[in-house]
Amino acid sequence: METEQQRKERERQEDLQRLRGLRPIDDDFMRCLFRDNIQLVQHVLTVILQKSDLKIIDAKTQADLKRLVGARSICLDAYCEDDSAKKYDIEIQRSDKGAGVHRARYHSSAMDVENLDAGQELDELPETYTIFITENDIWGQGLPFYPIERMNMAINEPFGDGEHILYVNGAYRGDDEIGKLMHDFSCSDPDDMFNEDLADKTRYFKETEEGVEVVCRVMEDMRNETRIETTHENTINAIQKMMKSLKLTVEQAMDVLEIPGSERSFYLDKLCAK
Repeated sequence: METEQQRKERERQEDLQRLRGLRPIDDDFMRCLFRDNIQLVQHVLTVILQKSDLKIIDAKTQADLKRLVGARSICLDAYCEDDSAKKYDIEIQRSDKGAGVHRARYHSSAMDVENLDAGQELDELPETYTIFITENDIWGQGLPFYPIERMNMAINEPFGDGEHILYVNGAYRGDDEIGKLMHDFSCSDPDDMFNEDLADKTRYFKETEEGVEVVCRVMEDMRNETRIETTHENTINAIQKMMKSLKLTVEQAMDVLEIPGSERSFYLDKLCAK
């Protein structure tokens, strides 16, 4: 049987092997590239939004948003703000399913809730951009961008509520800035990239001891998150099964499963979100 130390060493070697093939469009690697790198985030948004005067003043990776008790929480890949207080959510989605229209709607609404405090007027809501960069052309039209905007259908004019949703086609390879950026996003070898800053950052994480350690820690964190999520999901399934088969209340089911009091609010939130 594999010991704990052997497991860790095996996973370490698997991570090093996987690192060689990682690309910016892989979310765990993009998390490393974007972290503490406002310059790169600004470049990506400038190309995507075609705004040469865009100035990003803050960028966070893996930003948790949850302002409503009992509501389903979300974790944004990159959450940014520019110098005019506009908010940006950049999501990297390799799976078509992960970029569904209802996910886009929920991400956009979560930013609204996050950015309006008690006592503020509704017209103080900031302008928001929810941006999905997808590996495939999920809309199938060969276009680089698919902007989604609300319309007043009666008069055929924009609704103008400040909410913007944008899908970026990661498979697009046109001879323009967005085509080159999407090409770079799909490169595992920095020598093949057009953008020197992105190439240099990729080399740092793949070819220097310090950078490799950072990526390996991120992959280890994501692996641990998956283990925890699996354990939580199994516990939630057990609670639901006992409630259904034994006709127990949620509290009674947690009593039987001996779930500590300190963890019960967590499971109640998860059950309410289902």
